[in-house]
Amino acid sequence: MRRSRVGLAAIADWHNLAAAFQRAARGKSQRDEVRRFRADLNGELANLREALLDGSVEVGQMRSFHIRDPKPRIIHAPCFRERVLHHAVMAHVGPILDRALVDDTYACRVGKGALAAVQRAQHHARRWPWYAQIDIRSYFASIDHDVLLALLERRFKDRGLLALLARIVESHHAEPGRGLPIGALTSQHFANYYLAGLDRLLLEGYRVRGLVRYMDDLVWWGDSKDAVRDALAQAHAYTQDRLRLTVKTPVQIGRSRAGLPFCGYRILPSRLLLSRRRKRRYIECRRDWETAYAAGRIDVRALQAGYAAALAITAHADAAAWRREQLRRCPLAPALCEL
Repeated sequence: MRRSRVGLAAIADWHNLAAAFQRAARGKSQRDEVRRFRADLNGELANLREALLDGSVEVGQMRSFHIRDPKPRIIHAPCFRERVLHHAVMAHVGPILDRALVDDTYACRVGKGALAAVQRAQHHARRWPWYAQIDIRSYFASIDHDVLLALLERRFKDRGLLALLARIVESHHAEPGRGLPIGALTSQHFANYYLAGLDRLLLEGYRVRGLVRYMDDLVWWGDSKDAVRDALAQAHAYTQDRLRLTVKTPVQIGRSRAGLPFCGYRILPSRLLLSRRRKRRYIECRRDWETAYAAGRIDVRALQAGYAAALAITAHADAAAWRREQLRRCPLAPALCEL
């Protein structure tokens, strides 16, 4: 395997840093930290460039907050200067890591995404009768720093760049020597790359019939129940011994014709149904917008936009009958019907 020659000089290139600022500021131009950075843009970029080249760039400055989506998560949002750094790094590192992935890995990749993963999974479900599905317990919090850095060393040779990547990885710990922060751009790419070896083991080593992975949610297909079980044993051994991860139990093995849950849908060979989570999101979204309108906090246009957002949650699924049932159970208020 030939390692990339990309180094700190490419990361610290003035044009790369300027482009990184534009990407990091997209959609956030009114925030105070973005305005302050832009007010002295040349000076900020010059300081960042100098710190990158002499190895003194600061990392690990993050703001933490909790969300529920649907389970509780802790998000670590880097400060704006560090977001610029992450964008500058991933402009060169990201494409190299992306080339190491198999085509059927769909998270955090241009032209991929959750819907494409669902459609590919349905394609496999139509062709092969049995599937196995695994999920990693506390995936981001369980990623081993030593294993990840060893994997990165297989792709890059510049010692300065590897030292910078090591500092970024080791700036966050869910527990000693483990964990990537949810909310950082680098974490998305590193976590996606971390399981690339497992994809290749199943596709090229064990030659499963089909495979789709969306971050740590992985499903593969085979001709028989025994075939997918044998591959499962190999996947278990690899994740535990090589990656130091734990697969959630029980693992799901079933017939494709019975359907499988994946990325917010229940996938059958001929239909896409909504998962319970997505149904709950639709109900909550519609209720929140109607409540806001009834309280006078939003106008008619905002309500219509809210209905469009709620409807988008059910898009691509065979959900028209279910939505009609929801309207029957929870009809619109008379004031809303007059709009």
